Amino acid sequence: MARALINVPKQAKVGDVIEIKTLVQHPMETGYRVGYGGEIIPRDIIQSFVCTYNGEEIYRAEFSPAIAANPFLTFSTIAMASGTLEFRWTGDNGFELVETASITVD
Repeated sequence: MARALINVPKQAKVGDVIEIKTLVQHPMETGYRVGYGGEIIPRDIIQSFVCTYNGEEIYRAEFSPAIAANPFLTFSTIAMASGTLEFRWTGDNGFELVETASITVD
């Protein structure tokens, strides 16, 4: 089961640039490696990541088999209003992980 670590400031002032960091635990198997018995290990990657701020998309990333295991992302946005950030990772084999974080903007 995947687990996400998210770092979002608890508070900010209107107009502040805030830094958001995410890390998700996932093995990210490319589908190109061969196992001990000579069989190809099936592909299992995260295909996309989307972050929304009060329902508005602020960041999107599309991944390929070359991405490392446990992808770490850092991005910035402008604090405009108090609310919720939603983080959604989707991938192969029906993988989906959704996490949220709140921010208070003065």
